Amino acid sequence: MDYKDTLLMPKTAFKMRGGLVNKEPKMQQHWEDIDLYKKKLELNKGNTPFVLHDGPPYANGNLHMGHALNKIIKDIINRNKQMQGYYTPYVPGWDTHGLPIEQALTNKGVDRKSMSIEEFRNKCIEFANSQIDIQRDGFKRMGIDGEWDNPYLTYKPEFEASQVRVLKDMVAKGLIYKGKKPIYWSPTSESSLAEAELEYQDKKSPSIYVSFKVKDGKDTVEPGVKFVIWTTTPWTIPSNLALAVHKNLNYVQFSYEGEEFIVAEDLLDTFADEVEFDKDKITRTKEFKGSELEYITAEHPLFDRESLVVLGDHVTTEAGTGIVHTAPGHGDDDFKVGQQYGLDVLSPVDDKGVFTEEAGKYEGLFYDDANKVISDDLKEAGALLKLSFYTHSYPHDWRTKKPVIFRATPQWFASIEGVREDILNALMDTKFQVEWNRKRMYNMIKNRGDWVISRQRVWGVPLPFFYGENGEEIIDTEVLEHVATLFEEHGSNIWFEWDAKDLLPEGFTHESAPNGVFTKETDIMDVWFDSGSTHRGVLDYRDYLTYPADLYFEGSDQYRGWFNSSLITSVATRGHSPYKELLSHGFVMDGQGKKMSKSLGNVILPTKVMQQMGADIIRLWVMSSDFEEDVRVSDDILKQVSEVYRKIRNTFRFLLGNVNDFNPAENNVAYEDLYEVDKYMYNRFNELKTFMLDAYERYDYVTMYQTVQNFINVDLSNFYLDYGKDILYIERADAPIRRSLQTVLYKILKELNLILAPVLVHTAEEIYEHTPHTDKESVHLEHYPEREETDGELIQKWQKFMMVRDDVYKALETARNEKVIGKSLDAKVTLTQPADFNLDDIRGNLEQFFIVSQVEVADEIADGTEYDVVTVKVEHADGERCERCWNYSTADALVNGEDDICPRCREVVDAQ
Repeated sequence: MDYKDTLLMPKTAFKMRGGLVNKEPKMQQHWEDIDLYKKKLELNKGNTPFVLHDGPPYANGNLHMGHALNKIIKDIINRNKQMQGYYTPYVPGWDTHGLPIEQALTNKGVDRKSMSIEEFRNKCIEFANSQIDIQRDGFKRMGIDGEWDNPYLTYKPEFEASQVRVLKDMVAKGLIYKGKKPIYWSPTSESSLAEAELEYQDKKSPSIYVSFKVKDGKDTVEPGVKFVIWTTTPWTIPSNLALAVHKNLNYVQFSYEGEEFIVAEDLLDTFADEVEFDKDKITRTKEFKGSELEYITAEHPLFDRESLVVLGDHVTTEAGTGIVHTAPGHGDDDFKVGQQYGLDVLSPVDDKGVFTEEAGKYEGLFYDDANKVISDDLKEAGALLKLSFYTHSYPHDWRTKKPVIFRATPQWFASIEGVREDILNALMDTKFQVEWNRKRMYNMIKNRGDWVISRQRVWGVPLPFFYGENGEEIIDTEVLEHVATLFEEHGSNIWFEWDAKDLLPEGFTHESAPNGVFTKETDIMDVWFDSGSTHRGVLDYRDYLTYPADLYFEGSDQYRGWFNSSLITSVATRGHSPYKELLSHGFVMDGQGKKMSKSLGNVILPTKVMQQMGADIIRLWVMSSDFEEDVRVSDDILKQVSEVYRKIRNTFRFLLGNVNDFNPAENNVAYEDLYEVDKYMYNRFNELKTFMLDAYERYDYVTMYQTVQNFINVDLSNFYLDYGKDILYIERADAPIRRSLQTVLYKILKELNLILAPVLVHTAEEIYEHTPHTDKESVHLEHYPEREETDGELIQKWQKFMMVRDDVYKALETARNEKVIGKSLDAKVTLTQPADFNLDDIRGNLEQFFIVSQVEVADEIADGTEYDVVTVKVEHADGERCERCWNYSTADALVNGEDDICPRCREVVDAQ
């Protein structure tokens, strides 16, 4: 007889193959049709809010795996909070201003000079919108949930007005000023740059030692003695106005081949080696404290002017000569010390990095080309002691990838000094998952100079300042509020379309403009001021959000970018941080830890992965990543993740198939009535559940990934589900042992699916649709299962038994290799008692736990094999094999051939 039809085999329509590529878009369309995002908000309306504020990606270019990592983690965080019952509105946004869009339009053939500024800005808006649409579709395809139909965009009038009001509030506190100071300048972009717009690359630079001949030694140093400086920027020598020494350093004058030189005493040996002076020919003649050299003058080696010896605390003996070439127009320390001594701010270089008339004979030379010319002239003048080249890390424009220079130009600044302590205090009140990141950002703020907020571009928010007839800046809060109101109503293009008088309040007068003639500032605001104002333009502007936000989360480069600018503007205008907690992620690298680039051919695009594997594979990859460090991705890594997904999916398929006839309302077994093995798995799962929910709060997704794999592979597949087959398939449908097992399987099915729903958003929905007796429209309208206490003693007891089971499995494997048995059900196992507990305490069928036909427990086994916990002997089972359950039985009817199935199976079959 064929007993197949008498077995209760798994039944489910849930497919073994995911088919995510085809299923996910349909599911997303369904969610959109039923407005699932709104329903999720309605579900938790009135509950405690949780607001993760989206740092705006730039609206230019295709999405990459870094975008995927960023947005998916945000989505996991939000979904986790939503399933806890929090009200979690999520407003995605885009940064839409700045040079990349201008460059993109230029690359597309748009001639900016052939059209008005307003026309060009409108083309920028069109281009930004086209990029936003592409990126938005990509994010939605990843399963990211949010207010996609109403994102925040930094070019929108209401946002620009909020940004101007942030500026107004900083003006009111005296934090905004215009001045001429050295700033990072990109000749290729023809604009100032913030520190966050720099990236460091290796650069080969000239290294020169130059002598300056003393003119007036102030009765301390004889005329003609030479101070020696070292620099890697020969092109700044025409701007030299001073030589800086440290007041507390010792300096030595020495003679060498008929000439006298001065360097720091601690650097004399190093200097001699560098310039290849024969040390045997060096004779020390005098010593000075740095303080004694102040106000000495030296002759500039190339120009008919003097260089003043000044004191500076920035002078060290780490390299060079201990005498620092000082050009106040080309260095921050140089500028500061120059201000103390009343030096001019000489910066004879134009926006393109070309020398101006102030540079004399070097006029018209590009600064980098001037290095050789100036070095040659120094050599001809007898002032060049040594020229060499070395490679070092140097700041580059992050957009053009070209070197930047330090150049003094008139710019608008936000003072950090006035609010530095308040910012640092706010930072100390902020929660960090990694304390080192707090220290990192603390030091950035502590050492940060004033913020250059002006940019020499047209695509951005105008700096809404006016000038009087004498060129005086008009910095007036009432004027700024008036302009903000106009921007809110008409958009910021009016700054370029309207005359100054039409932008000013009616009847406005100012002493700097007796004839009532005003001009407008032409610079725009730094884009970091744009994104740094999102707390006002989004969190404060939208009444359903909270300010401060609960969390800001972006890449680790944003500690000097968005995190930084947002903190400054929020503390400066509202007195507190815009975020309660800061979290960051690393960069996405290839499988070997290399940066992705088209030239290396190692770029992986999320759109391609979703077309081939599905979004849930990317989401599971994100879960598998230790995201606070740099994260790796490759085809091989994604294949590994796909295999893990397959295992997770098939485990759920098994669970679904074996609860198809289980109704929790009718068949659920109370905990106290569960079989002990089911109680064990019930508690083991509760242990996992608590761990997973706690790990969500720590953002510890990689440990969750490893832990859930271990539970599925070890606890379920290798034990509980394998053990359960003999019960689920063989016993009658309503057998107590089967209902007990199904009670726990259903619990694991439903609750583990809820726990994984924030990550595997599509698969969890599919599982939920196939789970019998669910009552919500979507798994994403469920809340997490309640945490439950665990019976630690029971878990410990059964984990000891698992060690015994491991020994039995080793013995079975040996017996299989030695052809004693084929399958484990062919086996009869004899084993000894373990030392630390009694097998009689394990309530249940040892044969079923070991998946063998017969088990005997003996005090001693003479011919057994000793393993870690017990001694085991494996023989072929006695009796005959049951044709239904495949267990061997010594029952008379089976052995005598009167029946072909065992008594247990006969009872079940006869009852059908």
